[in-house]
Amino acid sequence: MILEILSGLLVIIGVFLFASGTLGLIRLPDFYCRMHATGKCDTLGALLALTGLAIYNGFNLVSLKIIFIVIFIFVANPTATHAIGRAALVNGVQPWTKESEKDSSREAPEEKA
Repeated sequence: MILEILSGLLVIIGVFLFASGTLGLIRLPDFYCRMHATGKCDTLGALLALTGLAIYNGFNLVSLKIIFIVIFIFVANPTATHAIGRAALVNGVQPWTKESEKDSSREAPEEKA
């Protein structure tokens, strides 16, 4: 009973983190902020949701496989996020600043009809 509640709680928290990462992807202003939100939330969300599934399943071969997947995700997601961010920086993707927002609004003023 306690393990079922714990596993359900972990899965629910994982799904919440996935949803908040999706919200960050939609709402944040530039590539780096979006990548930060999705990288952190996806890694932790997957970690918690899969750990909840492993706990719910009990100790057997399937749970061991799920734990190996969790370890792989825990190592691979931050590494991939760093590599993508580094590639964007090397290719000249500029971070968002308030000054860049003001400059872009001066360059393209809205026409009033």
